[in-house]
Amino acid sequence: MTRPQHFGWFLSRGFGPHGWARPYQEWNYAWQRPDIYQQSARDLEQAGFDFVLIEDALSVGITPATLDLRVRKAYGGPKHDPWTLAPYLFAATSHLGVIPTANPAAYPPYLAARQFASLAHLSGNRLGLNVVTDVGSAHHFGTDRLPHDQAYDRAQEWLDALRLLWHSWDDDALIADPISQVYADGSKIRAVQHRGHYFSFDGPLNAEPLPAGDPIVASPGGSPRGIDFAGRNSEIQLALSNLDVESIRAYRTRVHEAAAAQGRTPEDISILFVFKPIVAASVEEADRIVRASLSPSEAALREVAEAWSSDLETDLTAFDLDSPLDPAAAFGDHVSKGTIRGLLGHHDSFDGVPLREILAGKARLGRITDGRGGTVGTAEEIADVIQALGDDADNDGLIFSGDLHPVTIHRTLDELVPVLRRRGILRDGYADGGLRANLTSF
Repeated sequence: MTRPQHFGWFLSRGFGPHGWARPYQEWNYAWQRPDIYQQSARDLEQAGFDFVLIEDALSVGITPATLDLRVRKAYGGPKHDPWTLAPYLFAATSHLGVIPTANPAAYPPYLAARQFASLAHLSGNRLGLNVVTDVGSAHHFGTDRLPHDQAYDRAQEWLDALRLLWHSWDDDALIADPISQVYADGSKIRAVQHRGHYFSFDGPLNAEPLPAGDPIVASPGGSPRGIDFAGRNSEIQLALSNLDVESIRAYRTRVHEAAAAQGRTPEDISILFVFKPIVAASVEEADRIVRASLSPSEAALREVAEAWSSDLETDLTAFDLDSPLDPAAAFGDHVSKGTIRGLLGHHDSFDGVPLREILAGKARLGRITDGRGGTVGTAEEIADVIQALGDDADNDGLIFSGDLHPVTIHRTLDELVPVLRRRGILRDGYADGGLRANLTSF
């Protein structure tokens, strides 16, 4: 029997200039206004998606070269605060989860716990938080840039602190009895204190407890430390992998082993693989799209380099394209190891591989039917792959990546949603109880 799967949308540009430098920019949506996002969120809910996750980066850098790379084509900035966008998406929908990105360096625990609890109440428990450990913004907050693993240590202390505050009210502290006129029992609210390595604060939290449980925690990161963090904390793990049965099984095993080491079960965490398909109207069109990409121009290679430079916080255009890249010299400790692996693609290492070939590999497209990581196919072909991942690799689902723009949403989903729904892969209704209930409804 075909397994239903979970689907999310990854707002990969963050709350930024959606549609910029694309023809659909001429639809005249203002990215600074909520309308474009509200329309797209309603469409995702109509499609049966579980959530939309909003990427964020707090810094556009400080060096002139990095600043220019990030803002010239809006790859890495400007970005507005995703937490200010979330209420507009909740107001436009009834079931869709919304998961903005939170960086522990930017949100003191008490402020974060209070703000997130308030949004969880306002949304009917549809809020999640995507916890990232980016340290490139440290100078904005007067803190030191932490090495990769120490940033995870800080994130763990931060999450533990939020949970301490969220549970500073006992389960029966809230009474709200109109007969006795007693709202809460102060003897069941604990004045918690935390004096940690990275944070110090006193409680209790002055927000009501959350009857449907803490907000859902999502996290990216494929490094050993990132996997351990997900195994301990996350209900959703954003994963990068080739979409074949063997690769999916291997990745899922790593995450499940990390969860088991923390006394959790595979059912406690949904592993969703990032996916950016190109849906073609026919097999012939799919073949044509792939052929056209096989010999990328210098302009296409530069566009790839500029886009990855923003993600890697490293100017790839400054390196010799015809020589191998030395990752130890090119990337600092703060650069995500998962992002570096993403740049490598199917290569095992940078050794002996000219940077030009690495970039060309990102520009070239493949057929989804070739089993080698291609993403171009008809709706039926793409659904075949998704179904096989669920049936043969027990895959939990996928998170589609792209602008949260109506044109992008419909270009990707118009033909695919009906096929997935007919096959029983995509939900045809929502559970009661918010995002957590939907994630555990099958």
